Amino acid sequence: MSDQPFTHLDSSGQARMVDVTAKTPTVRQASATGFVRCGANVIAALRDGTAPKGDVFAVARIAGIQGAKRTAELLPLAHVIGVHGASVDLEVTDDGVRIAATVRTADRTGVEMEALTAVTVAALAVVDMVKGIDRTVEITDVRLVAKSGGRSGDWVRPQPSSAG
Repeated sequence: MSDQPFTHLDSSGQARMVDVTAKTPTVRQASATGFVRCGANVIAALRDGTAPKGDVFAVARIAGIQGAKRTAELLPLAHVIGVHGASVDLEVTDDGVRIAATVRTADRTGVEMEALTAVTVAALAVVDMVKGIDRTVEITDVRLVAKSGGRSGDWVRPQPSSAG
């Protein structure tokens, strides 16, 4: 357990938004990934471009970018920040759709939540676009993989060791 005080609680234990007014804006970036597990029939439709609702990847990309820009509306203590860059990439694999998002800003606080929201909303869009083909699709493994900038500096998720 850390000796650091909880930054999102005031002296009486009530939730508060951290005041970042005095912080200097800096360039910050965060990347996140996730996965939508799909059956073979969905994979075939995605590869053939025959999903009944249309271009799954275009819709998911736009949904993810929009999600990044609207994170503060969804998370009550997240700061409203300028999302100055956002990319959402999707790749079909034999088991589903791998999603990666990177969000950039030049602001007073980081974009980790925006990157995670971008991946999650893109994944939800994929599910929405293919649920008529297969209702068992599922979202898995959403995680922050890297961040840079700000007071805490750079961080990259450690890769699991390949023992064996």
